[in-house]
Amino acid sequence: MNPSNELLRTRQHFEVLDGMRGVAAIAVVVFHFMEIVAPNPVDSFISHAYLAVDFFYCLSGFVVAYAYDSRLKDLGAWTFLKLRLIRLHPLVLFMAFVGLLVFITDPFSDLWKKYSADLGYLLGSSALMVPYAIVKERYNNLFHLNPPTWSLFWEYAVNIFYALVLVRTRRWMLWILLLVSAAWLCFEASRYGNVGVGWSGKTFWGGAARVSFSFLAGLMVYRFRLLIRLKTGVVLPAILLLLSFLVPFSPGYNQFIDPVLVIAVFPLLVAIGAGSAAKGLMARICNFLGEISYPLYMVHYPFIWLFMSYVEKYKPTLPMMLGITAAGTVLLTGLSYVVLKKMDEPFRKFLKKKFV
Repeated sequence: MNPSNELLRTRQHFEVLDGMRGVAAIAVVVFHFMEIVAPNPVDSFISHAYLAVDFFYCLSGFVVAYAYDSRLKDLGAWTFLKLRLIRLHPLVLFMAFVGLLVFITDPFSDLWKKYSADLGYLLGSSALMVPYAIVKERYNNLFHLNPPTWSLFWEYAVNIFYALVLVRTRRWMLWILLLVSAAWLCFEASRYGNVGVGWSGKTFWGGAARVSFSFLAGLMVYRFRLLIRLKTGVVLPAILLLLSFLVPFSPGYNQFIDPVLVIAVFPLLVAIGAGSAAKGLMARICNFLGEISYPLYMVHYPFIWLFMSYVEKYKPTLPMMLGITAAGTVLLTGLSYVVLKKMDEPFRKFLKKKFV
């Protein structure tokens, strides 16, 4: 039996959270450029933007709980999971093929030839989200053709866990799960020296720790109504979020800095963002940033590989690399909007009409 139109109706958006999500996505793009410009994270001005993933997970926990806590029983777990697949997977598939095309047409590198026998496996890995960490020249990413897919792998896992377990979990049990996941996150931080784990074969299970804590934290911000109502609009929470990404990288101390940001700061920022409002021009800016955040996150990385190949071959100067970083971020933001409007939204609309 199909759910009613009322159950499928999209609920309100939180404009400030949309704007913050867009800021985080742009920060991720700049961070990935800077990993090549300044391989030593101590030299990067945005060295903690890898924690944007933890902010995304926290935001996801809040938004999913807000959108589905009260209606999942009537909607059904299977319909919920189909809706999540329709929301997220078209770009996973699209970028798996784009990543393959970029890999084999890279004008600055012929690395693909070394892995020509594995191209089918690499494509299937990225398209179907089956980890396949094989390209050692590129840090053994779980999904080489489009590395950010690793975080979607764990997003899917926690969505399934939400639909089957968390949606009906009592509050006292949520606190226990939150404390256990916080301890697990701190363990991973002490084990690797930071929380930037989960994306490679070696650090795979660190991704589970990251999504476990942050998704739960966001979910609890909603369920306990921990909204902080300020009249600053998007400006203050966006600046505070950006400042957290600009915290200098400090070997020996990141194992403490990262958990503080993830455990204390990001849930607080979600609470502030959810309790704040944007109007007029700022609301439209937030809406745009929210719209392009996921496409930008998913679209950018194959072009980061191109940049890396270019730098390896030509050894450009620092000013030139910084110029490419600035221009590339702007161009990728524009490309993401085109992908959103011309491919992602129409395809999702088609899938939702056909399968839900």
